[in-house]
Amino acid sequence: MAEPSDVTSDQLLARILASLDDDKAEDVVAIDLRGRSSVADHMVICSGRSSRQVGAIAEKLADRLKEDFGRSVKIEGKDQGDWVLIDAGDVIVHVFRPEVRDFYQLEKMWMPSTAGFAGASRVV
Repeated sequence: MAEPSDVTSDQLLARILASLDDDKAEDVVAIDLRGRSSVADHMVICSGRSSRQVGAIAEKLADRLKEDFGRSVKIEGKDQGDWVLIDAGDVIVHVFRPEVRDFYQLEKMWMPSTAGFAGASRVV
């Protein structure tokens, strides 16, 4: 297990994306925030099909980051299961129910309107 301070933001992002894939998160988008925000290096936005799945995705992610990196994360909104925020330090993860994600359109706030923007990628 790596020490929490030894983990790069790219390693953390890779583990988060793998965890989301394992738990069948949908429409995963990773946004590079380096040079654009002092809050984090990356933001990940994804959807779960139900409140139960949204909560489970967040809980499993927190467990995996603790197990793999010894990193405790802060979780907000897990009890409601509509929009869960996971603060993993260098990576902020938003897990939404699809209707809530459509309503807030968080990606549009962080992604420029230019189609060729290299700072975001949809993860398949």
